[in-house]
Amino acid sequence: MIKIIPTYLFTLAFCLLSNISYAKKTIDHCESTQQTTSGLSSCFDIVKEAVDRELQTWINNQVFILEEFALSTGRRSALEMFKRSQRNFITFRENDCRWQYLAISPGKGAAAAFKKCYILVSRDRIKELTAINP
Repeated sequence: MIKIIPTYLFTLAFCLLSNISYAKKTIDHCESTQQTTSGLSSCFDIVKEAVDRELQTWINNQVFILEEFALSTGRRSALEMFKRSQRNFITFRENDCRWQYLAISPGKGAAAAFKKCYILVSRDRIKELTAINP
């Protein structure tokens, strides 16, 4: 017999395990250890990848919850609206960070500024999704 683990427990376990590897994957760590613009940008790439993985986990979790809700009620509007919200978030994040990049460009710190913005905005979205499903 296959036992189904509630989604929130899986998500919680994933986040706890991934937080162990996040110890050195923070903006503060990058800014305090990297002395060059290219080093900072490369360090931000690592943080960005980790944040993208965590955000995708929370998105998948929310989609799963809303799909279950749709199956039990026959109402798909919340699921469709969440998907639209996520598409709009991606557009917002790109535009919000791109103007910061363009304001610095062609300066050396433009790429790092974009990545830092991307990380911060993504973390805000993660906080929002975790607050919905604690």
